Amino acid sequence: MDAATFTSAYAQGFARVAACTAPVVVADPASNARTVVEQARACHDRGVAVATFAELCLSGYAIDDLLLSDTLLDAVEAGLAEVVTASADLLPVLVVGAPLRVGNRLLNCAVLVHRGAVLGVVPKSYLPTYGEFYERRHFAAGDEHRGGSLRLLGADVPLGPDLLLDVVDVPGLVVHVEVCEDLWVPVPPSAEAALAGATVLLNVSSSPITIARADVRRLLVRSASLRGLAAYVYAAAGAGESSTDLAWDGQTMVYEAGDLLAEGPRFAAGPQLTVADVDLRRLAAERRRQGTFDDNRRTHADRVGGFRRVTTTLDPPTGDIGLERRVDRYPFVPDDPDRLAQDCYEAWNIQVAALERRLTSIGSPKIVIGVSGGLDSTHALVVAVRAMDRLGRPRSDVHAVTMPGFATGATSKDLATRLCAALGVGFEELDIRPAATQMLADLGHPYADGEEVYDVTFENVQAGLRTDYLFRLANHRGGIVLGTGDLSELALGWCTYGVGDQMSHYGVNAGVPKTLIQHLIRWAAGSGELPDEAGPVLTEILDQEISPELVPAKEGEAPQSTEAAVGPYALADFALFHLARQHHGPSRIAFLAWHAWRDAGAGAWPPDHPEAGRTSYDLATIRHWLELFCRRFFAAQFKRSALPNGPKVSAGGTMSPRGDWRMPSDASAAAWLAELSEVPDAV
Repeated sequence: MDAATFTSAYAQGFARVAACTAPVVVADPASNARTVVEQARACHDRGVAVATFAELCLSGYAIDDLLLSDTLLDAVEAGLAEVVTASADLLPVLVVGAPLRVGNRLLNCAVLVHRGAVLGVVPKSYLPTYGEFYERRHFAAGDEHRGGSLRLLGADVPLGPDLLLDVVDVPGLVVHVEVCEDLWVPVPPSAEAALAGATVLLNVSSSPITIARADVRRLLVRSASLRGLAAYVYAAAGAGESSTDLAWDGQTMVYEAGDLLAEGPRFAAGPQLTVADVDLRRLAAERRRQGTFDDNRRTHADRVGGFRRVTTTLDPPTGDIGLERRVDRYPFVPDDPDRLAQDCYEAWNIQVAALERRLTSIGSPKIVIGVSGGLDSTHALVVAVRAMDRLGRPRSDVHAVTMPGFATGATSKDLATRLCAALGVGFEELDIRPAATQMLADLGHPYADGEEVYDVTFENVQAGLRTDYLFRLANHRGGIVLGTGDLSELALGWCTYGVGDQMSHYGVNAGVPKTLIQHLIRWAAGSGELPDEAGPVLTEILDQEISPELVPAKEGEAPQSTEAAVGPYALADFALFHLARQHHGPSRIAFLAWHAWRDAGAGAWPPDHPEAGRTSYDLATIRHWLELFCRRFFAAQFKRSALPNGPKVSAGGTMSPRGDWRMPSDASAAAWLAELSEVPDAV
């Protein structure tokens, strides 16, 4: 894969769409046609594949009985002809609103134009005649024209709400258009179109503005995109429309599977283009994953099977045209403070409620937990404390054990000790070094003879002994072992299998990624649900280097670093989300990571993210750690196949074989690594 292909949004499975609104001149189709052409050229310059305009944008919407005038209708057809002629050398498919004569009636239409031709005409199916609307005075409903055609500008073109436009050289780009009120009905044409294969749904809208109507539109568009597992592009009429009895705000927006990609300013005085890159591969993957989508297609097969397809060729731009969508550096951690607070509230209560239920269902045992002064054990500990509080049990029923080994630092041990004191839990220290020394000697390990051999056996003897002691302590104290390992460690296999930190009686952190845990701890510290004395200790813990503390550091050396071994957790969690939740391949993950991480000064960061941690990664670094992630992810499946119970927390998924990730332990990573090998080291 050369650099031009790798950096191309179209080659990576995206399609650029635009919602366009501009001032109209009431009942002046010639002027309005010129405006449409100007915006179409602007869309062309930005590499847009599909551009939708407002309802009746060639004539103006609020012109009442002027709609019935032959003079106006002739001028509309002349203006449409100008748009068609101008489109001959333009990239985008243009969708413009126009009143058209069909038989004895007038239809409120969206006209699909591309490369100098009219590809089809979609009439408005449902005409509002309530409140301020009086459309049936002028128009006939278009729902009867399924399978129809009309003569327009000297050619016979397909007519009907059952048209799909298939852009054959942009795989997955299948367009459907509906007009304004069509979205407001219980079963809109776009719902059937999505089941028939449409991935990009367009709404050519007028929609005068009243208080709170913008929120209603957002709700409708978002839900249509989510239920249809599609992109939905919405453009409403704005400046220039008659204000005789109404006002207009020109709202434009693009949603994709429930996510807002872009929204334009409202009440703008001039033309507005709201542009976004739609992820066609994501939509295809979501439809494959959610089997009920296709089940619903079968239920409505009679209607869905009647859709007709027209085709066109786009000849999309090649090379790097940028990416017109936000790519979150931390897909598990929202950038918006309110959304992050809501996520932390929900994650915290999911974990606490799940642990409560497990305790009450197995006879209300005590909890035994190993604490190290690190992020994971800290968060599991405060969850356990809160569960006891809610159950009305003493915090002393949580037995926290710190187990120093050969590399345990004084700082982490002190933090664990102080945190347990602040929380008021049962606490004890159990030094594993004598037992570890004996086991290494029994194994004939060189360390027992004084050699500084710090291999995987040296590390796992310590990790295994800690878990062994916890299980025996749980037997002795009448408790269960609470697991502390997180989702990211399970994805990477950064845990010791069996008699090690992979195992517990209940894995309360198993659904929480590493990049979210620090925010959960910060939220818990300020929630009022923990003692005030715990807050300062929790803050200190958040500032520590992530380390397993299993290998001693020589004087002058930095302590053992987890991220030096498995890579930055930020990149690992990025890869995990896009592989397990979005089902992207490594080339796509690398492309998205490059856009998210190449410039530390661009885009948003999560709240409270330290300035010193705002780093960037070049493509070579991204590729290096992504290759390691893929290798470890496949190799570690046997550990995930034997996971203890634990709650799913994030919509990003879980690694439980009883949850939403299942794979054989002997699966090969060869295809993923082969694809990744095609990614360039630099662009």
